[in-house]
Amino acid sequence: MISYSRHNQDDPATAAAGLGPEEHIAPAPRVSVQAFCETVETAAAVQAAGEDRRLAKAHLKIQMGGVVAAIEAYRSAPTPNVIILETDARNDVLAGLDQLATVCDPGTRVIVIGKVNDVTLYRELVRRGVSDYAIAPVQPIDVVHSICSLFSAPEAKAVGRIIAVVGAKGGVGASTIAHNVAWAIARDLALDSVVADLDLAFGTAGLDYNQDPPQGIAEAVFSPERVDTAFVDRLLSKCTDHLSLLAAPATLDRVYDFGTDAFDAVFDTLRTTMPCIVLDVPHQWTGWTKRALTTADDILVVATPDLANLRNTKNLIDLLKAARPNDRPPLYCLNQVGVPKRPEISTGEFAKAIESPPIVSIPFDPQLFGAAANNGQMIAEIAANHKTTDLFLQIAQRLTGRGEAKKTKGSFLAPILEKLRAK
Repeated sequence: MISYSRHNQDDPATAAAGLGPEEHIAPAPRVSVQAFCETVETAAAVQAAGEDRRLAKAHLKIQMGGVVAAIEAYRSAPTPNVIILETDARNDVLAGLDQLATVCDPGTRVIVIGKVNDVTLYRELVRRGVSDYAIAPVQPIDVVHSICSLFSAPEAKAVGRIIAVVGAKGGVGASTIAHNVAWAIARDLALDSVVADLDLAFGTAGLDYNQDPPQGIAEAVFSPERVDTAFVDRLLSKCTDHLSLLAAPATLDRVYDFGTDAFDAVFDTLRTTMPCIVLDVPHQWTGWTKRALTTADDILVVATPDLANLRNTKNLIDLLKAARPNDRPPLYCLNQVGVPKRPEISTGEFAKAIESPPIVSIPFDPQLFGAAANNGQMIAEIAANHKTTDLFLQIAQRLTGRGEAKKTKGSFLAPILEKLRAK
């Protein structure tokens, strides 16, 4: 019998069900995947899945021939970490799997794509150790989910969601918004979070949170061989009970030229320890900034209502949509709206060009934002009831996929609790 781990599904219909846009799928590790398809449609879906960011580290190979081709291939070759098999309804699926088991290495996991929607068949597949069963036709996101789920045990801690915030242009306030949104995620949604300031030369997260840690993200980037959970934990500066900071050095004693994958080890490690990671991405276009954006789970583009920002926002969103076809489209917000005597592009015109409305429009308020910046505080700390504080919470809810935070005062138990406190 093939030794596989079972994917937690109740029936074939569940296994083949599509995913909602809010469902979070953890990226797969560096594994080898080989698919044996019967139809060109399934082969195309698997090929498209292999281009998804969550399978960026996986090595995927596709060939035709189904179970018969798989049996022949592994008579003289080692099996990969994952085998995807498409079976024809006319063939004896179970007999083919039994024969495949004789040439499979222990530990290989199998995903079966079939045309028969039958619970009895599914149970027989599970009894033989098949990890997942999907009903054709499958979509690329179904394949991504099946593969990635194999490496996310139900009892394991959820892999962190990465949110990347970037400005469409310099000086639009993207860092300020990133820091305030992270604060809202941590305080109002009670979600353990970390802000990673990726602008190593000029980052302002340390100033905004009134922190001056001796170490930060630079130590991890320049010593990738040392990066592990314990090492990254030592670099984190605690801002609140739920919010930590991976600060930038903000010094110019060396240049910060990085390779495309320079931050991968840091991000991968943060994913294992933090439910939410907010990346403060500087406004520059390099291999590593593009990679940070395309591999993030959710993206927020911050823009001001002028022509250059409109062009850049559209270019960014169009590129990221194409690079992440199975993800939720990037979101954007307008900042510094209503600067006196400054001609602006209206929200409606902006939305028409981008083909979607901004999630919020944040009004220009130099007194409020200036006071917060100079005091090293968040907007919520100096103006808890200000409408801008509510806008940051709205952004936090949209980016995390969470509804409005539950507050005791709004629950039906509130009167009882108040009486108990009064006694």
